[in-house]
Amino acid sequence: MRRLRAAVGDDFFDWYEGSLEAKGPFAYCFEAISGGRRLWYLRTGIADAPDCQEREAEDLDLWLIVPGFYVPDWARGAVMYQIFVDRFRNGDPSNDTLTGEYVCDGHRSVRVTDWNSLPEPDDVGRHYGGDLQGVLDSLDYLEKLGIEVIYLNPIFLAPSNHKYDTQDYMHVDPHFGVIAEDGGDLLPEACSDNRQAGRYLTRVRSRKNLEASDALLARLIREAHRRGIRVILDGVFNHCGAFHPWMDREGIYADDPDHAAPGAYQDPDSPYRDYFCFGEDDGYEAWWDFSSLPKLHYEGSEQLVTEILQAVVKWVSPPYRADGWRLDVAADLGHSREFNHAFWRRFRETVRGAAPGALIVAENYAESEQWLRGGEWDTVMNYEAFMEPMGWFLTGMEKHNDAFCPEKVGDTDLFWDAMDLRGRGPVTTQPRMTAMNQLSNHDHARFLTRTSGRPGRLAELGSKAASEGVDPAVFRQAVVLQMTWPGAPALYYGDEAGVGGFTDPDCRRTYPWGREDRRCMRIYKEAIRLRRESQALREGALIRLKDMPGVLAYARFVKEEVIIVLLNRREEPVLYRADILDAGLRLRRGETAELEVLLRTGGHGIWSAPRQGSRGQRLEAPEGVLTLLLPRRSAFVLRRRQ
Repeated sequence: MRRLRAAVGDDFFDWYEGSLEAKGPFAYCFEAISGGRRLWYLRTGIADAPDCQEREAEDLDLWLIVPGFYVPDWARGAVMYQIFVDRFRNGDPSNDTLTGEYVCDGHRSVRVTDWNSLPEPDDVGRHYGGDLQGVLDSLDYLEKLGIEVIYLNPIFLAPSNHKYDTQDYMHVDPHFGVIAEDGGDLLPEACSDNRQAGRYLTRVRSRKNLEASDALLARLIREAHRRGIRVILDGVFNHCGAFHPWMDREGIYADDPDHAAPGAYQDPDSPYRDYFCFGEDDGYEAWWDFSSLPKLHYEGSEQLVTEILQAVVKWVSPPYRADGWRLDVAADLGHSREFNHAFWRRFRETVRGAAPGALIVAENYAESEQWLRGGEWDTVMNYEAFMEPMGWFLTGMEKHNDAFCPEKVGDTDLFWDAMDLRGRGPVTTQPRMTAMNQLSNHDHARFLTRTSGRPGRLAELGSKAASEGVDPAVFRQAVVLQMTWPGAPALYYGDEAGVGGFTDPDCRRTYPWGREDRRCMRIYKEAIRLRRESQALREGALIRLKDMPGVLAYARFVKEEVIIVLLNRREEPVLYRADILDAGLRLRRGETAELEVLLRTGGHGIWSAPRQGSRGQRLEAPEGVLTLLLPRRSAFVLRRRQ
């Protein structure tokens, strides 16, 4: 136990400090002794020390310090924007994938010429033409929206529209980049042999195309940086694609002089054979048994590890200078947990050696604490501790839109039990403050569609049903929650424009340029503005205030500012009355706190405070007691400057 000494104080608070020497990670709490009572101050609040001592350490919400572990400051609370490139904006029609250009996973490629047409249940081969030029053309829009970080779904060479089946880690796909050299025939009708897909072979094997496409990415990142916007890339390292020359299941690199060695599928003696796990009859291990996604066997080849890390370094180094990686299915990589951890430790050392300010965000659907203790990931896509519990509380819907549980709507205790990056042990504060908090993304149903409370998918319900019975008031509550919760709020392109859709592939609809829902745009613009102007919302502490069934109440605070958020998910008005002194207010007993209403939402829309320089709506909390009538399905954001 280490005693702390008083460092500084004022009329309201005392600060204490101490020092200790640590050779590795350690968990801790604070103990206070007063009036014969021993209290422990944990991450989740104050508890009696004797009660805590009877519990197992992993059951306590301890703080954790990991010497030397840091997450880039720019990522703390940053507003992110995810782009599924094929469906965002077509800036260069000359690079569009052509109908009949090749066959991918049994599907002939199709060029979709109607940008506003909707995805089909079997959407693998359909390409809308979105590209990096479209992202570049939209940077002014993203800057005005208030975006600070762009997260791009995979952009490297791959035959599918989603590009999670990587064909080349070292080059941007010319269909997203630049086709400077073109020619060759389309694949003959009824033919599935891609060795005869002359146009495709020219496009993806031409050095001019690959180098020009890489240069376009460098330009995009440079222009984003000029606007103060960071760019992180999607790394798919658990598996590659069957088209990759390491596997070359299609045989399309057999006569390519730049790939002299045969692929593992073509020759058992291939130098790449150990990159994969082969069985009898040339069968190979694939991720979730998708033959188009052969799993990489890192344990079998140190050269494979080296090549992947070379690609990782390339894109965070000049002239590209990407600002980090989002890691696809990161917990699945390798064939043992021991190797997985060893790989990600090496990955982190490599990335930070090349780009000390790069961010490492992992996708993982289960508990992530074991990767978040200093040597591996910085943070996670926050499915389990944001997207799912937020969805249950506001809509009762599972994130794939597969189940409706009405009993979970408005369950505040369930919400608070889940809304934390915790599980079997402590986690440092930094992953929480940078966790990617999303309402929707490319793998799950759009949140707007989930507000209908109607389970189902595209194939059974049809496209039209995704827009039926949606609740804009609940959607606005979700935006308020997303923009006021600790972490990095991450928009999925089109959410701000009112795009709906069932789970993959329907959630991958095109951005409706010129047809945006202005009400959705307004709530996002106002909420993002408040987020970016508030130090408390970006990096402040979180405390749960007195609530009731169906009503969330919490505060974010720093020394100079307190933000109070109230959400009423009930179907009737609620009179909220609570002592808010615990919210970090610098207020003496008996004094009245004056609070400014920054944002108010409800069934009829939103109201936001005037811009700086004008006096907005004010509320008073006599003796620190706030009384406020909350309309049904409403949200309030209040502020006190101190």
